[in-house]
Amino acid sequence: MAFLSSRRRRVRLAPELDDEDLGKLLKSLVATTRTGTIATTELCVAQMSRLLEQDPDDWDRRTHRLDVLAGYLVGSHLPRAWSTREPRNANALVLQAWTQVAQARTQGVLEDAAAAVEACLRAAELAPEDPTPWVALLAVARLQRREQSQVFGVWNEVLARDRWNREAYLNMLAYLSPDEAGSRIQVLEFVDTLRARMPANAPCVATELTAQIHQYHAILSRGGLEALVARNHWSQHMAAQALDRAAHTWIQPGFLRHAKALADLNLLAYALVAADRRTEARAVFEQIGGVVTAWPWHTGGDPVTEFDQTRQKATAGL
Repeated sequence: MAFLSSRRRRVRLAPELDDEDLGKLLKSLVATTRTGTIATTELCVAQMSRLLEQDPDDWDRRTHRLDVLAGYLVGSHLPRAWSTREPRNANALVLQAWTQVAQARTQGVLEDAAAAVEACLRAAELAPEDPTPWVALLAVARLQRREQSQVFGVWNEVLARDRWNREAYLNMLAYLSPDEAGSRIQVLEFVDTLRARMPANAPCVATELTAQIHQYHAILSRGGLEALVARNHWSQHMAAQALDRAAHTWIQPGFLRHAKALADLNLLAYALVAADRRTEARAVFEQIGGVVTAWPWHTGGDPVTEFDQTRQKATAGL
């Protein structure tokens, strides 16, 4: 029991993944935002500014940090306070728009879409080589259910600056799904085109597996007999091939080097267990350690509990 308890403590929800500087900032924000004074606002803004100024040309890392910060700051006054005080700071403007997107995803409605669009366009003007204003604008356009010609226009602006931006591909995957503005055929075409051109270890490498997990969840959501045999999805040709490709390459030492590699390994572990390929899942869990992502584990309940129980079953070979 002591061994299990110790092991359980090491499992944690960690949106920062292995980004130590980002993790330190998140902890600092918790400690410094409790009072809500002007002094703490200034301190938080300075800390965020320093982090986002690091590695200015590492678009993959920058996208990851903005995405995590935005999700963390939902409901906070900090993004708008920063952009108001520094209206010509591209980092502040992008974070403001990205936080609006994160809040819209939790509330189901995008408040003041015009302000979000304006912030993205101003940031793009201030930092013309930076893809992140366009990534944020792509998310805004998706929430607004804009016409595909408009969305693809923004999408092309991202690709011109960062060809394999993970967040942009996942936004397009969702936008082209039947749940939003597309169809199952469009999803398949999108994934096929990407797979034919993409380097095997690109930051967006998990797009194909993400599509398969979404399809698996769609089957589960139907309930009844279909849900009972949902595991058969992973025996279908396209799903099995996607899982094979990931299982055979992603766990190779040093193969995945992008900022959200641990998030992609969480997807792989989840899919392997769903496909009853637990022996292969064990090696993935070993690489992950105890770093848990909310999705896809939260679909079964508390993500940390789901991850830990699944990992123990895979490790025990049950």
